[in-house]
Amino acid sequence: MSAASRSVVVLGSTGSIGTQALEVVTADPEQRFRVVGLAAGGDRVDLLAEQALAHRVEVVAVARATAASDLQLALYAAAQRRGFSTGDYVLPKILAGPEAATEAAGWPCDVVLNGMTGSVGLGPTLAAVEAGRTVALANKESLVAGGPLVRAALARTPAASLVPVDSEHSALAQCLRGGSAGEVRRLLLTASGGPFRGRSRDELAGVTPEQALAHPTWTMGPVVTVNSATLMNKGLEVVEAHELFGVPYDRIDVVVHPQSVVHSMVEFTDGSTLAQASPPDMRLPIALALGWPDRVAGAAAGCDWTAARSWTFEPLDEAAFPAVALCKSAGERGGTAPAVLNAANEECVAAFLAGRIPFTAIVDTVERVLGEHDPATGVTAAAGNALSVADVLMAEGWARRRAHEVLAATAGAATSDGS
Repeated sequence: MSAASRSVVVLGSTGSIGTQALEVVTADPEQRFRVVGLAAGGDRVDLLAEQALAHRVEVVAVARATAASDLQLALYAAAQRRGFSTGDYVLPKILAGPEAATEAAGWPCDVVLNGMTGSVGLGPTLAAVEAGRTVALANKESLVAGGPLVRAALARTPAASLVPVDSEHSALAQCLRGGSAGEVRRLLLTASGGPFRGRSRDELAGVTPEQALAHPTWTMGPVVTVNSATLMNKGLEVVEAHELFGVPYDRIDVVVHPQSVVHSMVEFTDGSTLAQASPPDMRLPIALALGWPDRVAGAAAGCDWTAARSWTFEPLDEAAFPAVALCKSAGERGGTAPAVLNAANEECVAAFLAGRIPFTAIVDTVERVLGEHDPATGVTAAAGNALSVADVLMAEGWARRRAHEVLAATAGAATSDGS
């Protein structure tokens, strides 16, 4: 193992980002990374136990407290399958409960990769920053719901840093190396367009969860995949780009690129545009985030320049997919508006996946809840005051309750109409 190896804690280790991150660590020929901690929800304790023993980690965290005993049994079973005799291995410390991932994020290490899904990732991100870690961030909701909080924590902790894992923001970070901040005209986030590219709003009304989960390019978790189908994910990425790079919203645009090879672009003031291109493979941005600013050789395959290829770009249909504009509006309002948007969206996506609402009701409901969000109600911090974690949590709670109320009323109206 390299003497300069980096110790890593992986949050969300049994999810798509987490499993690929562990693949990157295992495949790295220079063995520059050493996994010391894992965190997961607790639904896949067998996989979590296998990961823990394969990497000989020091700590494992599960969000469901009731999963702790299941995890311990799974660790013993995994050890037996590996043929370990008593004394050949040391069981990791087990953390359990809603704050377990936050505690794991503060574990002694060099890098914390946050691959969690949802705004529950904000607490662990803040804990990792406050512990002075490099945070490889795939949990965009941390910046959407609590961007000002994360930026303030970074300002207080000079040893900490934030490196994006999302392919789009990784691409932007790479392109931004090509010029100074003052030379940047605008950021261009690319979007595949999702499974419903080219459909009108009317044609989207009857799509099913199964259709929404059939993404044409990426394999992701259900929430992120549905967000990609509504393009809410791209809107959240606009907010994330603003928080990461400090570029105003009116200089952040989205362009549809179905081939998903150009992951994003930066246009400079002299008219030149730098683009980052690679086949769609999350192992590349994951490896770059773990090794930043250095690249990890062989992390993923490059483009095949010996075969004919066509790359196309087209404007976003904002009438059919209004989520991007809605996210920009929330970002420009600032305060807890992005947190309200994100929390309401999480509730609506869950309702859609459960078959309780139509596809178009997701963004429609989010827009209504966001429109009702009034700082004068006491849900948000008073004007001029710094945003707090309590403000974010209160706003999210209100947004979730209000989304439930709106969805229940919508379902009741549909039933009474006989539809």
